[in-house]
Amino acid sequence: MRIRTDDEVYRVDAVWLGPPKATFPWRARYVAWLVGIPVFLVVLTVERWAGWSFGFFSTAWAFVVTIVITRLITSKISHERPLGAVIAMAGQELRTPREQTSGTGGAVSAARVRVRATRPLPKHKRRRQYQHQGTSRGAGTRAGAQGAPRARRSRPAARAGR
Repeated sequence: MRIRTDDEVYRVDAVWLGPPKATFPWRARYVAWLVGIPVFLVVLTVERWAGWSFGFFSTAWAFVVTIVITRLITSKISHERPLGAVIAMAGQELRTPREQTSGTGGAVSAARVRVRATRPLPKHKRRRQYQHQGTSRGAGTRAGAQGAPRARRSRPAARAGR
């Protein structure tokens, strides 16, 4: 006994060829018309918002963009995945919670970095500044004043066995 599937019924597309005795030279499913007309209106609206004037070429480009977008959308639509399911899936994809990508806190933070009002001097200019300050000790300066060079400590000798 042979069981026949009903796939042939769903393979037939509901196609509107145009008005009687004046058919269009292309085939377009009803779903494509249902998607294409609102897409065309949206594309025209976006063109106006972008500042393009209404003319032959802007409308022609809107028509081309509409065909491309409509073909992309209708390629996802079939008898197993109708237009309503595709729209619902797109809405759920847009509303789904996303992983938070911006970091809050962490191992490294710049909260305790001190910022000086003036830029530090290069090393060769710092040495000269210290020499000038050290030679002219007048009243009011002391040996431990800021800017005076500090004595370097020698490193302790390394222990044997390390």
